[in-house]
Amino acid sequence: MPFLVISFLASLLVALLLIRSAARHGHRSADSDLDGPQKFHARPVPRIGGIAVFTAVLAGALLGEVSGEHDSHLIWLLIVASLPTFAFGLAEDLTKSVSPRRRLFFTAVSAGLAIFLLGGVIHRTTIPGIDHLITMAPFAIALTLLVVTGVSNAINIIDGFNGLASMCVLMMVASIAYVAFQVGDSFVVTAGLITIGAVLGFFVWNFPAGLIFLGDGGAYLLGFVLAELSILLIHRNPAVSPLFPLLLCAYPIFETVFTMYRRKVVRGVATAAPDGIHLHTLIHRRLVRWTLESNLERRRLTRRNSMTSPYLWMLCMCSVVPGVLWWNSTPILAAFLLLFILIYLWLYARIVRFRTPRWLVFRRTR
Repeated sequence: MPFLVISFLASLLVALLLIRSAARHGHRSADSDLDGPQKFHARPVPRIGGIAVFTAVLAGALLGEVSGEHDSHLIWLLIVASLPTFAFGLAEDLTKSVSPRRRLFFTAVSAGLAIFLLGGVIHRTTIPGIDHLITMAPFAIALTLLVVTGVSNAINIIDGFNGLASMCVLMMVASIAYVAFQVGDSFVVTAGLITIGAVLGFFVWNFPAGLIFLGDGGAYLLGFVLAELSILLIHRNPAVSPLFPLLLCAYPIFETVFTMYRRKVVRGVATAAPDGIHLHTLIHRRLVRWTLESNLERRRLTRRNSMTSPYLWMLCMCSVVPGVLWWNSTPILAAFLLLFILIYLWLYARIVRFRTPRWLVFRRTR
């Protein structure tokens, strides 16, 4: 618990400092583009919340070092491995000139460092054919790099509304920490508590007011930590089903896969091209039906932004809750994974075709 408290306070205070000093660094750190297809904020907002999260993780590692925590060296190794993905994500936040391909490359570099420093490699998936391939080291390493890079990018993709990505990550990391506690993995528990505190401290300022954003640095960092803790949990604990983290991260992962399919196959555009028909975007436009007049005050626009996130939190919980309950049962996890995909596709199809069930629509009158 001290790890959670220290990282929470560090994140809370650093985020506050970044918010209060925005006038000095806003020309570089603020997201001033309010007109893009994935822009839903009412004013320029600092998008360097990743600094608060990273500082909080450092504070947790320092506490482990001072208190003599026997796994503290592993936390430091995890931090070292995360540096490339965080640094280049933050560079994009400050310069707006780091391409998605370059960010993904350095996320893969971080994943490679984690393999070298922590030994976290995927050796089992319970998927026929793949399990045979990953008995050979090159295939296991390639799959691990792909998974870490994919999950990191997935968290960045769902980072579109106040509190959306941070709360989803918080739920998923808390679930990993719980299962790690059940199997006695103290390192994953400690790293999980530090991450939970770091996310909570940021969340206070991000939801519902939207005073600071994660940015690419924060989103890629949290995605990397989430992926690595998932891999290390199943690598170090044979009792945990390899489908547990897959079901846990079903929302961001399937959102990414479906987006790639929709862009490349359905629309015939580049998979990295931005668009305005993500599930969270559709929910914002068609379920949270507040008026969008040009003279609507910023406060109500921000609240409309924030009211979108709970819909996706509930969707995320559809995979998190059964994952936590049946973390060691592969058949049950597989059944719930299939059920989640069907729910997602049904919900997306209903909303995109203007056939949203009435009970899902949130209306507000003047």
